[in-house]
Amino acid sequence: MTDEQQAMVRASFAQVAPNAPAVAALFYERLFQLDPSLRPLFKGDMAAQGRKLMAMIGTAVANLHQLDSVAPAVAQMGQRHVAYGVKQGDYATVGQALLWTLQQGLGEGFTPPVRAAWTECYQTLAAVMTTAAASGSPA
Repeated sequence: MTDEQQAMVRASFAQVAPNAPAVAALFYERLFQLDPSLRPLFKGDMAAQGRKLMAMIGTAVANLHQLDSVAPAVAQMGQRHVAYGVKQGDYATVGQALLWTLQQGLGEGFTPPVRAAWTECYQTLAAVMTTAAASGSPA
């Protein structure tokens, strides 16, 4: 990711982060609309799951400039997701839900360059996760 893309991701996340519980709820609502078969993968308290989601995104966004430092944790998450039943194809659906959620939260601020920056960010992180999941070891 370019420095400019990183700045766009950080700035746009800062706009939605204050509404984290609502943003996370909107994300999961959209995810389950896109693929209802994913719902059973999420057991337990969805509010807690939403807090974990937003914290993970926040950590990744804060460390885009040093992605190598968070890559091992992202890889481990990808490995854990295998045990939960996540399949490689599910990452595309998650990406769609994420971009849609950001578009809802940012409105007109979700410009084509911001969308492209988030797409690059998500694809980078998802690649680390899927590679680790496929290999059975951290990327």
